[in-house]
Amino acid sequence: MSAETSSSADARNPGAIFRDLLEVESPLQIVGAINAYSALLAQRTGFQAIYLSGAGVANASFGIPDLGMTTLDDVVTEIRRITAVSSLPLLVDADTGWDDPGKTVKEFIHAGAAALHIEDQQSAKRCGHRPGKVLVETSEMVDRVKACVAARSDPSFVIMARTDALAGEGINSSIARCQAYVEAGADMIFAEAITDPDQYRQFTSSVSVPVLANMTEFGKSPLMDVNELADVGVKLALYPLSAFRAMSMAAENVYLAIRNDGTQQNALEHMQTREQLYEVLDYYKYEQQIDSKLNEDSK
Repeated sequence: MSAETSSSADARNPGAIFRDLLEVESPLQIVGAINAYSALLAQRTGFQAIYLSGAGVANASFGIPDLGMTTLDDVVTEIRRITAVSSLPLLVDADTGWDDPGKTVKEFIHAGAAALHIEDQQSAKRCGHRPGKVLVETSEMVDRVKACVAARSDPSFVIMARTDALAGEGINSSIARCQAYVEAGADMIFAEAITDPDQYRQFTSSVSVPVLANMTEFGKSPLMDVNELADVGVKLALYPLSAFRAMSMAAENVYLAIRNDGTQQNALEHMQTREQLYEVLDYYKYEQQIDSKLNEDSK
């Protein structure tokens, strides 16, 4: 699907677009966008779907760790900002649902998201690639999934269930959990912190819905290319914070250059130019609209 095709599909529900993309691109590459401008960059470079991670909101917007400290309102604010400027379907990290998965679904749909994933950790959650995760019972997670399904006003909105059970319970228990989540109505499965490629194959051959692979850097999962992921049956490939990590390193290097050199002159070659920024933002279109309104008002 071309960027033009994706942009022209705005009239359709975001969830329907997201589902359709799985038939067009396999695995569907979903890149993290920590804010609205990042979403524009992702769209500009040809990606067909984007992602807002809980870590992205916590780290980039609040400067705090991803330990369940941000609120539903915090995340919904970022969803609205992103969907206001980008037509790409947005998958959103819903953590554990903020104690009200049904409300979370309603708020996400209203804000323009296409999909969410909700996980089976306790509310005091941890990063999926850190030790010390504590899970709820399968029955409690099933209730979360059912609450999500019951609350969606748009049947095309995607409910993805994430399991963090692999590290503590093993592959068989993790798969059994996911089968229960699918039976409860989950449209897709997020198998977190996979440590061996064959484990993906076990998941994809054991559940009847598409499976997502989290290709986050510096974690427990091996970084696999799209062909390798396709070979093990994965339908969605997630890159949650790749751009954010690169942006952060680049920004720190520029700060160091200015501080150490007393000027930014030696860092200019690493910067986006003013004209490049304007092109991404469609700056001149907005400027013309403002000028036209000023002319109308002056008459």
